Amino acid sequence: MNPAIASRWFVFPNILFLAPVPLATAAAALLTWRALHSRSEVLPFVGGIGLFVLSGIAISLYPMIVPHHFTLWEAASSDRTQAFLLVGTLALLPVILMYTSWSYWVFRGKVRADIGYH
Repeated sequence: MNPAIASRWFVFPNILFLAPVPLATAAAALLTWRALHSRSEVLPFVGGIGLFVLSGIAISLYPMIVPHHFTLWEAASSDRTQAFLLVGTLALLPVILMYTSWSYWVFRGKVRADIGYH
């Protein structure tokens, strides 16, 4: 284990704050496992997202985005590039959401649970 990562998790003040993370991960894994045997589709999905968020990778590596090479700020694009992407996202995201909504509206009721590739 990397000494920097070990010191982040196991040194005194941090261990108090980070001790709930493995416990919450174990609880999320158990709940997700149990949800897989139910008829719910939402609970396993939410559990998977919870496991991803609670994985501890971000806690272990922060602020390194490329481990032991680049920090988050060194790997980020320039301010001009980020502004360009923001403008493009603000222009195209509403179009994508409207088209997706329209597609769902047009095809509503056309697919039933008893037909298809089941």
